[in-house]
Amino acid sequence: MNPLPAAAEPLAELRGYHLPEAVSWWPPAPGWWVLLGVVLLSGALALWWGLRRRRCHAAARQAVRELQILRTALAARRDHAEFVRGLSRLLRRYVLAAFPRHRVAALTGDDWLAFLDTHGGDGRFRDGPGRQLVEAPYRPAAEVAAEDLAALVADWIRRNREVCR
Repeated sequence: MNPLPAAAEPLAELRGYHLPEAVSWWPPAPGWWVLLGVVLLSGALALWWGLRRRRCHAAARQAVRELQILRTALAARRDHAEFVRGLSRLLRRYVLAAFPRHRVAALTGDDWLAFLDTHGGDGRFRDGPGRQLVEAPYRPAAEVAAEDLAALVADWIRRNREVCR
């Protein structure tokens, strides 16, 4: 009953259904390359920032440890004059580590106290307990307010821990 011969039937030579090949995951599309570049750049910047921040804070961490050692020595020996000299040396070394040497190395006396006040002392070095840093060598040891000065130095270090040359 088929009016057409088999060779004349138009659909006889068609193949069955077939699926396309699976999409390969490699190479990725250009957008993925851009995203990879952004992620790598962000990671490198975060690592650089973290290492720089850690290096900047290293001097402050060391200064705080040395301040605690000075306080312990004061409690054991009760030598206020030595304590003030130690605080002065500690503060000077920290400033030399944190600020450019050419700006701070030659500062003495009131200029030194003015620098400390300008960078977080709020007048407490020139007009407060910080004045002892320059006057203590010429006063009797009984007149030294050691704990007030130690608190001031600790606060100054905390305020300047972000400074990095």
